[in-house]
Amino acid sequence: MPARLRAISLEITVFVSGGLLMTYEIIGSRILAPFIGTSTYVWTSLIGVILASLSLGYWFGGRLADRRPDVRILAAVLFLAGTLVSVTVLVKEIVLSFIASAPVGVELQSLLAALLLFAPASVCLGMVTPYAVKLRMLVLADVGKTVGRLYALSTVGSIAGTFLAGFFLIPFVGSVRTLYIIAGSLIALSLLLVPFAISRINIAGLVLLFCAVCWSEAAAGISFRANELRDIDTEYSRVQVFRSTDRNGRAIRVLTTDPYAIQSAIFLDSDEPALEYGRFYHLARHFKPAFRDVLVVGGAGYSTPKEFLRRYDNVRLDVVEIDPRMTDIAREHFRLKDDARLNIIHEDGRMYLNRADAGRYDVILMDAFGSMFTVPFQLTTVEAVKRYSDSLSDDGVVIFNLGSSITGPGSGFFRAEMATYRSVFPNVFVFKVRTDRTDESLQNLIIVALKSSEPPQLASGDAEISALLGISTPKSYSDRLTNTH
Repeated sequence: MPARLRAISLEITVFVSGGLLMTYEIIGSRILAPFIGTSTYVWTSLIGVILASLSLGYWFGGRLADRRPDVRILAAVLFLAGTLVSVTVLVKEIVLSFIASAPVGVELQSLLAALLLFAPASVCLGMVTPYAVKLRMLVLADVGKTVGRLYALSTVGSIAGTFLAGFFLIPFVGSVRTLYIIAGSLIALSLLLVPFAISRINIAGLVLLFCAVCWSEAAAGISFRANELRDIDTEYSRVQVFRSTDRNGRAIRVLTTDPYAIQSAIFLDSDEPALEYGRFYHLARHFKPAFRDVLVVGGAGYSTPKEFLRRYDNVRLDVVEIDPRMTDIAREHFRLKDDARLNIIHEDGRMYLNRADAGRYDVILMDAFGSMFTVPFQLTTVEAVKRYSDSLSDDGVVIFNLGSSITGPGSGFFRAEMATYRSVFPNVFVFKVRTDRTDESLQNLIIVALKSSEPPQLASGDAEISALLGISTPKSYSDRLTNTH
């Protein structure tokens, strides 16, 4: 190959491999999400493991380049990287299912997943730039300029890959199919450097990629036929929609964004709420009987907005849902219909609250969740709770669904959030959605915060509300409702 052409091919190689590396890292979180979630632990493990793998690749690639500076070896490294990505596609379900069932914490689970699925190919990708530097130095005498140029190209490629993954590949191609592109592109890069030679290893690599793609697509088809599983990547999360049954055996359609909790569900044969916690939002009509204007923070499958539109003729709803694709999913799979009383705002809930008019809402319903049954932190601070209060009418109410335990090691968030609400609202109550759960177990809890300082009535002639208040006997009252004052 002529020197100039080789130089250009090496520059293209480091640029593209840099972009593929960053795409691979970003895609990693989506691959792990259905099994381990998308918590900070997952991101920390992915970033740490890939950085360590790159360091090992830099070291090994530099040593190998000094010993055998041959473009065919660089091509082989790229081909091997593509093959290893194909292996990730082929075994990810099996490996992640095994790791997710292991009796260890999510910290170790995420670390093991990153090591087994993403470290091998990352080591190979780390070898590319130092090896390309060595080959380029055989062509040019300006060592400093050569090294700087190639590392700059690799970094620019990483930047391009980051934007390409986040703005296009994940939301429009999907995380799993982006892995196909990464594997195929690495193999194509190797062919750019050295024309394909028919050998057992090369044929085996191509067959492995083909089998991995076929198996992945076949597995998706089998899952759809078994339980109508739809795996959807959005700008914000990896969403799985599938058919299941509730505790009583009734058929439901479920929406999840991680393995720890169900974000939304509907009965296939009824419009009544499928998740128990949703019933507690009807306490709005007890604590604010003449409510009209309602803000719902968190849409997901839009179960609560649909229920309020069905039950209350005069209600007007603003729903703040950060993910526009989630709204599309609700329309396609959860029977969300357009309604003149429903206004959907695609924005972060806290950003919307920061500019919401004072006294605009009678009721605020909080139903926003992140990974691992957590609430986005920006919606839980004292400043955020003050914004809820400012946005309410004088006797308005906030009803907040959260996941926590009441006592024990897992109660820290609940206790902190109760203290936060008590610092702003004069009357704050907590309800256990399921009285059969022990106080130490992780569960849905409902915080009700009243802006009025007047002590509320805790009895109702409405049978549904009376059941929610849980005051038919002193025991059920103490089990279900606790005043924090």
